[in-house]
Parts: sequence; structure tokens; C-alpha cells
Amino acid sequence: MGSSEPFNVLSLRHVPAHPESCRAAARIRLSVDGVDVVETIHPDSDSSLFHEMLIGPPETWPLRARGEPSRVELSNNHCDTGCCGGVFVTIERSGGLVVWTWENTDDIRVPLPPDSHFDADRYDAELERFVADHSWEEPVDTAARLLARELVARDWHRRWNCPTPPRGFGVSVGDRGEKAHVTMRFRVEDSLLATAFRHYTVPVTGNESVEDQVRRFAERVDTSDPRSAAQHG
Repeated sequence: MGSSEPFNVLSLRHVPAHPESCRAAARIRLSVDGVDVVETIHPDSDSSLFHEMLIGPPETWPLRARGEPSRVELSNNHCDTGCCGGVFVTIERSGGLVVWTWENTDDIRVPLPPDSHFDADRYDAELERFVADHSWEEPVDTAARLLARELVARDWHRRWNCPTPPRGFGVSVGDRGEKAHVTMRFRVEDSLLATAFRHYTVPVTGNESVEDQVRRFAERVDTSDPRSAAQHG
């Protein structure tokens, strides 16, 4: 992973969900200096980074570099990493530098690459370029992105006193193809002040524009108390 440049260079791309994965969300794969480092040290793994993690505000993006170190899961064995291991990176910003420190809990015998050092401005620009690129999206991906935007614009979670999910506002791609739909999952407090989960399912069809489908759904849930109107679980 060496480079003649003074800094390493990060590049990001979207990939389809792995055939063995239980989730239909598009994944994020990364390269450092043109090398897919995760594939090198954890072959045939499933990416732990979902597209939906980037449809919220920048401060919620998992790869966003902050002053305080953040540990981010990059890959897994189609299982919980606490059980079967995976690749992690600790990300920290220091002035004009972003540093990644690598960790492999899948197979500790595999040599780890040295720390990656990125120019902070170029690092931020790559994240912003990647998030702004919608050319790869299928209609169901577009629906998820637009729904998250509608929830923000309507201040939906605060309006209904629902704790905001940590990333993506609880919006995810539920399935593709003939059964394409988006799931909107959130938390509510019941009459006993206990936290419970609820969800809505949004079918995405080819009969009308994605924008119209999302807008009609958002208008419907905006006027209905989610504690009684949404599905449990």
C-alpha cells in the first residue's frame, strides 16, 4: 500500500449486496492507493458499510473524520463481528491530516497494513463526491434517499417525539426486483413509557415516478400518529 505521494489516496465505490447477505442494501467498498485493502486482508468478506449510512447529514457518516477517534467496522463474515470477526479502522483527524489505523479481528495472523495518512481536504472531497453521485441508483435506492430527505424537511421524528435513529433516519432498502420496497424503522414510547420499535413499508413500483410515490407516502405518515398507524417490530 505504499505510495510515492506524501499522502495516501482514498477512493470509494458502490457494489451490489453479496448473494449471501440478508440485506438488500448497496454496499460501499474502499481502496487506498488503488488497492482494496479489506479484500486483501479479509478475502470474500461482506462489507459492513451500507449506502443508507450516508443518506443522513455529514456528521452521521461513518467514515467522517473527527477530532475524536472513531472505530468503524468495514467488513464481516456474514455474521456479527463480535462472534466471527472482521476488519475495523480507527479514524482520527489531526489538523490537515486524517489517519486510519487498521485492525483485523477475523484472522490475527494476517499482517496489517501500516497506518494510512490522508490529506484532510482530499479525503473530505472524496466523501462528498461519493455521496453526491446518484448515477448508480436503482429506483428503490432513490426512494430511500428521497424519503430520508422528506423526513428531515418535515422534522418528522421531533414532531412525533420519536428518537432519531443514529444513521439514515431508520430508512433502508428492504428488497429489490418485483418486491422492491423501502423500510422506515423508528422508536416510540408506549403508554408505559417503554421504548418500542415500529416500522412502515413503502412499496416502490414502476407505475409512477419515485418522487411521487415517496411524496404521497410522506404526506400520509405525516398526519398519522405512528404509535398506532405503524407496524410493530
